[in-house]
Amino acid sequence: MEMKNSFKLSIFLVFTTCYQVFSQNNILNNRIQEIVASKHARVGIAINGPNEKDTLFINGDEHFPLQSVFKFHIALAVLSQVAKGKFSLSQKIKITKKDLLPDLYSPIRDRYPNGVTLPLSEILAYTVSQSDNVGCDVLLRMIGGPEFVERYFNRIGIKNISIKINEEEQQSNWNSQFRNWTTPKAANKVLELFYMNKNNLLSRKSHQYIWKLMRETKTGEGRLRGQLSTKTIVAHKTGSSGTNKEGVTAAINDIGVVFLPDGSHYLISIFVTESTENAATNEKIIADINKAAWDYFIGNRSF
Repeated sequence: MEMKNSFKLSIFLVFTTCYQVFSQNNILNNRIQEIVASKHARVGIAINGPNEKDTLFINGDEHFPLQSVFKFHIALAVLSQVAKGKFSLSQKIKITKKDLLPDLYSPIRDRYPNGVTLPLSEILAYTVSQSDNVGCDVLLRMIGGPEFVERYFNRIGIKNISIKINEEEQQSNWNSQFRNWTTPKAANKVLELFYMNKNNLLSRKSHQYIWKLMRETKTGEGRLRGQLSTKTIVAHKTGSSGTNKEGVTAAINDIGVVFLPDGSHYLISIFVTESTENAATNEKIIADINKAAWDYFIGNRSF
């Protein structure tokens, strides 16, 4: 009964939020409502298109668990320290066998089961492009823990974000993951700040590097990329939770920059939580929403 009531409330929020925020783009707005209306999930969306008026928020100020999306934020915080000369992309970082926890997803551990010394640039690549959990926690230890990352984003004006725990803790307990959260609006603001880089938060080298890693993301091929041509450039970061014994999935996420055929781009953050849909459906929610945005921005508005 509680699940049904929660679902009805979520749908109510979706419809009222769309109406209030996005009346100027009724075609895309209505299409997205059609996509989410039948789904047993709470969905948060932020879209910033090539033009200022092309802005859409659905549940944009609500909290959604970040899961591995926070690896993008961690990488940005690390690069902020590179800019200050505290680290360099070429410096060697030792990963011991003790760091290679067996219960965490880790391509680093799979390749180097006895430990390894890698340049910081390579650990960043594993962490962002392959969503390596061991690499993530190594980076967090380097910069002073999750709280450092949260404070960094607070200082640059991103207030609606909470980063309290590392991957080891996040994966150890179902309720822990909800301590790391953001809002769709805040996620898109981070994309804007660090892609446009108007405030020079990243050096030119770091800017090129992080967006190269985002373009090379290998996870979540069925999400933002799911219904686009393989030639489309999408620079993105995914996040995923498991499903609990009640059949609820806490997080299927994807945020990123999508590049249109004319060279322009749009920013999009989609978070799916409290879902009783299966994994394929959760990913398809994201793919369908992004395809609707793509069609809208290229002028195909017949849906």
